[in-house]
Amino acid sequence: MTSNESEIRTVLDSRARACEAKDVDRLMSLYSPDIVYYDVVPPLQFAGTEAVRRNFVRWFDGYDGPISLETHDLSIVTSGDTAFVHMLHLDSGKRRNGQQASIWVRSTVCLRRSNGSWAITHEHISIPFDPANLQAWLPAEKDQPA
Repeated sequence: MTSNESEIRTVLDSRARACEAKDVDRLMSLYSPDIVYYDVVPPLQFAGTEAVRRNFVRWFDGYDGPISLETHDLSIVTSGDTAFVHMLHLDSGKRRNGQQASIWVRSTVCLRRSNGSWAITHEHISIPFDPANLQAWLPAEKDQPA
């Protein structure tokens, strides 16, 4: 593993831990001021830290308690001061409606190093769906990524 990959893994681990703890300040410290974030909820694109912060607060508020975010199939590619990452997350937790649910989330993250630090400049989230009924695909315990 290169030094860049190790540093990026540290950023991504901090990102996951901040999400699990619903610590929006720690989470936002990992994002560039010019972040562009694509999500599965309207308005679908969030630009800048204030818009992204509001979107994370909305997501966190949907949970009653902590969020579990397991990372699977992490891939990191770096070139100079740029990195591209993709992974799967198993997002689980107790929702405010009382439902205990898990959902697979696909994530692509782009980072840029500036002044020796990596910051997330772009993130794209998607949720797999069943094309037969256009419903989000909710995994059974046996359903794990290949």
